[in-house]
Amino acid sequence: MADTKAVAAPSSSGPGKPGTGSNPWLVLLAVSLGVIMVMLDGTVVGIANPVIQADLKATLSDLQWVTSGYLLALAVFLITAGKLGDLFGHKRVFLIGVGGFALSSVGIGLSAELADIIPGVTPIGALIGLRVLQGLFGALLQPAALALLRGAFPGEKLNQAMGAWGAIIGLSSAAGPIVGGVLVEKVNWESVFFINAPVGVIALIMGVLLIKENRSQTFARIDWLGVVLLSGAMFSLVWTIIKAPEWGWGDSTTLSFIGAFVVLLAAFVFWQSRAKQPLVPLSLFANPSISIGTFLMMMVAFAMFGAMFFLGFFFQGVHGLSPLEAGLRMLPMSAGMIVASPLAGMALGRLGPKITMGAGLLVTALAMFLMSRLSIDASFIESGIPFVLLAFGLSPVFVGATEIIVGNAPVGLSGVAGGLQQSAMQVGGALGTAILGAVMAAEISDTLPGHLGPVAAGIPPAQLEGLEKAAAFGQAPPGLPEQIGDAIHLSFMDGMHLAFLVSTCVAVLTAALTLFVRAGRKTEGAPVHMG
Repeated sequence: MADTKAVAAPSSSGPGKPGTGSNPWLVLLAVSLGVIMVMLDGTVVGIANPVIQADLKATLSDLQWVTSGYLLALAVFLITAGKLGDLFGHKRVFLIGVGGFALSSVGIGLSAELADIIPGVTPIGALIGLRVLQGLFGALLQPAALALLRGAFPGEKLNQAMGAWGAIIGLSSAAGPIVGGVLVEKVNWESVFFINAPVGVIALIMGVLLIKENRSQTFARIDWLGVVLLSGAMFSLVWTIIKAPEWGWGDSTTLSFIGAFVVLLAAFVFWQSRAKQPLVPLSLFANPSISIGTFLMMMVAFAMFGAMFFLGFFFQGVHGLSPLEAGLRMLPMSAGMIVASPLAGMALGRLGPKITMGAGLLVTALAMFLMSRLSIDASFIESGIPFVLLAFGLSPVFVGATEIIVGNAPVGLSGVAGGLQQSAMQVGGALGTAILGAVMAAEISDTLPGHLGPVAAGIPPAQLEGLEKAAAFGQAPPGLPEQIGDAIHLSFMDGMHLAFLVSTCVAVLTAALTLFVRAGRKTEGAPVHMG
């Protein structure tokens, strides 16, 4: 690969200097509209999944890829996308990301129609492919948005702007279940994606009119080999976790994909140690706080996205709620995150990362344990209490991990560290969806025959396999005897309870690692990264 020399480039704006004659708060609004689309789509699908499954006849692994494919595309491409902004201008890359995200969203809503005109493509296959494309465009706009904000606000107002940015990110993530519930119930599941079209158009118009171009002082080489190796390794890992329950953990195909993951990951690490401008400089991980902070971000996203994946099926399939009612059941977490995020920032400043993040992880563990005790007919209060606890547990870890990753990085690598923080969050979400989904599927397979009782002996193996697949969604097919329907719901609850117990253990064990982190350096002028 040809190297690109580092040469000076004119910068229209830089950190600490206003980059536009327009009100910088309008620039914040313009870039926020683009990022709101990304954050909403990261959580809104949890509510839409049950309806997508029924409409497109999707399997559990299909739906896992609807979430994991999107998150993995974000994770792998975020750091590269930031470097593309340095090369070609952050405004240009941001606008391409917004336009591409909106168009791919419309394509997702038209998945069935696209499958009709593309030979060999199924509706769910088209949806998954477009979700990956959507993730790639989402990765383009997120780092560019942060760079544009740093150029728009003077130094004395940058922290204030980042506080507002963090609140917007948290609110849009938490609002996903509510927005999804309203659209799925009142319109259809496709509207969850179509809504991005008008938002994208407004963001494009505001971006063109309000944002002034800026780019890095130097042109950086894109480590395309690193991108390929990391993408291949992550795909092999997540594909293995999702498909292994179906193939068998000792099957040759499973072992082959595990081997591919190990080889590709080793090749990636080796190449990063040799590349002149690596995708992820390994020197960052020489600082224990950065390594631990990255792992903490992965684990808290593991818990958050894994929980959201199951709860949509629990509320709509087992509990029998409508999509809107299911979204309202998650309202305590949405409201809790709005309150908890600024409080977490205050606690971090006064108590430091060890106490703040450790306490947050223990509260997260308590919330997950309470979720593992939910009954089939859990009331609003019974589900609301762990949701509020989850909001107050997750927020300190998200805020604290960002601070220790970016704050402990060398000033010259703070942008890469910010991309690493965001990538860790997406990887953790993809792994949470895949691993907890596999745990749940295995538990359902083990417990369903016991719940069926003597009836199980008279059910043919093929039909029993069909019941296991139905139980993975918590939905009893119509026309079945009441005893079989109850067995399906009970086995789903067994699987969900075990998945939340696993998350509980992960949170407790991860809390111990916070003892080894230290606060980041308060470097003047260092860029701040949120989200």
